[in-house]
Amino acid sequence: MRIRRASLVMLSVILVFVLAACGGGNNTANSGKNTSTEKPTSAATNAPAEETAAPDDGALDHSKPLKLTVFSTTANYAGPQTGWFAKIIKDKFNIEMEIVASNLTGGDTKISAMMASGDLGDIIIFGDDKNHYPNAIKGKLLLDWTQDGLLDKYGKDISSTFPKAIEKAKVAFGGGSSVFGMGNSVASNPSGPSEGKDMTWGPDLRFDLYQQIGAPEITKIEDYLPVLKKMQELEPKNEQGKKTYAFSMWSDWDGNYKMTLAKQFANMMGYDEIPDTAVYVKADEEKYYDFLSEDSWYMKSLKLYFEANQMGLVDPDSMTQKFDDVVAKYKDGRLLFSWFPWLGAANYNTPERTAEGKGFALVPFKDELMYSTGFNVYGGNGIIAIGAKAKEPARIMEFINWMYTPEGAMISAGSGTAVPNGPQGLTWDIDANGKPAVTDFGWKAYTDQQNTQVPAEYGGGDYYYGSNQMNFSFVVPAMVNPENSEPFDHNLWTTTLERNPSKLDSDWRAKMGVLTPKEYFEKNNLLAVAPQGFTGKEPLTMDKTVEQKNKQIGTVIQQISWKMVFAKDQAEYDKLNKEMHDKVNGLGYSEVMDFSIKKAEELFEARKSVK
Repeated sequence: MRIRRASLVMLSVILVFVLAACGGGNNTANSGKNTSTEKPTSAATNAPAEETAAPDDGALDHSKPLKLTVFSTTANYAGPQTGWFAKIIKDKFNIEMEIVASNLTGGDTKISAMMASGDLGDIIIFGDDKNHYPNAIKGKLLLDWTQDGLLDKYGKDISSTFPKAIEKAKVAFGGGSSVFGMGNSVASNPSGPSEGKDMTWGPDLRFDLYQQIGAPEITKIEDYLPVLKKMQELEPKNEQGKKTYAFSMWSDWDGNYKMTLAKQFANMMGYDEIPDTAVYVKADEEKYYDFLSEDSWYMKSLKLYFEANQMGLVDPDSMTQKFDDVVAKYKDGRLLFSWFPWLGAANYNTPERTAEGKGFALVPFKDELMYSTGFNVYGGNGIIAIGAKAKEPARIMEFINWMYTPEGAMISAGSGTAVPNGPQGLTWDIDANGKPAVTDFGWKAYTDQQNTQVPAEYGGGDYYYGSNQMNFSFVVPAMVNPENSEPFDHNLWTTTLERNPSKLDSDWRAKMGVLTPKEYFEKNNLLAVAPQGFTGKEPLTMDKTVEQKNKQIGTVIQQISWKMVFAKDQAEYDKLNKEMHDKVNGLGYSEVMDFSIKKAEELFEARKSVK
């Protein structure tokens, strides 16, 4: 069964996984040779489980197809991996994948049920390393990569290129010796901003309309509202006669703690949240503030959206629609503001529109200080793991290891954060100067993924669904590929930056005096780069009592936040605001805050490891 996506990646962050029927196998790692005198059996059937025999040269036997169930907490698709990525891994490893995504059905409830079943499948993607990941380790549901020399034999590239990530895995979650998973978005270089040509956040506006109203200076975030109102008046309807709005929001990213789209402006002020806590922390200073304080950009954002709604700038469908509905509205030209470059520009900026000068582009405000995630030699909080009952773990380890190599990264770079590069020879290739360059077909595929059909010899289907649907970024795309001295991300290749720009790009570059948004923030010293370090100790975790209170508080915040945005007037807004604070305080918000401060202090300590 194929299910269309419910949301993208960021994140950071935010989503959880579901389980379907999984294949059995032995509970320990296979080195590729059966070193036991007893034949391993399938947990489901008690029949002998198939193993991959290792030839005398140590190479694994790929002659038999290996069908893997991948449970991803971040995936936006459920069903068999198809298309170009499926063909690559089939040809190289004889592997086939079935993706199961919990954010499409069940969420935390489904995860808990599958934890209880004792089988989490072959490959598991955790959106973060909180709660479910350590619980799966405690429940002996994950395979230890160090058993039978699995990592040493079949994960050599991971161990040699990213030793700090292995160190973190052992210290933080493996009792000092075991490795139960590998972090996402890992890098080998320890400093500087890790984003590509675009930052993670904007703000992006319909640049053509902004220019037409005179491109007024925007000093602070609140100044966007009158600017967006003028843009709406200039283009009140799209080409199909449907009304335009500045903000169109969705609730299916909210989880159980907050209204997700009320945190984005904090990132544009140099702060980010510590997940599942009550604090926002400055990227490059030991500063934090209370999530619900007057200074919080969460609370200021709710007020901003309330005022925007009073002005007719908020899509009335926001409370009930899903992410895919918003994507469709961007494509149809019904929206004027985007928090993310991978949302507005990625869906509205077709080659035809940008050639006319139409499209979304960065329109920063004077006081902006962009939060930037630094390169992380320890790996991010997202985790890829192997199930304790996985079939043929040696072949799985070999496959995961490959995803962290230059060859694997060049194919999948961008997966989970941006458009992946895709197959060499189709979407990109190496030019006469030994540099990677995007092909004409590649530019078509990158700008219109779902409507670009891939040739049958490369796997067929459309480009989007042919991408790696695990939705996990293995290597930071901005990291330099040692094989060609260019970043993995095709947006940062020299050949890309020197390519003839569209009218939209030319107009934007002429106004901003730079080639890319990242260059704008770097040139003007408007980046707050967060060091990605590690304390060398196991991370602090909430006790069960506080965790339960935190979930109850999060539900209250989420539900009332939406009501505040759509309050009929200031009086109702103020009443709801007071109700939210009273309820969370009564549920034990001070205890959550005490733990949150400890997590902030832990983060500050971790940052010192890379300074």
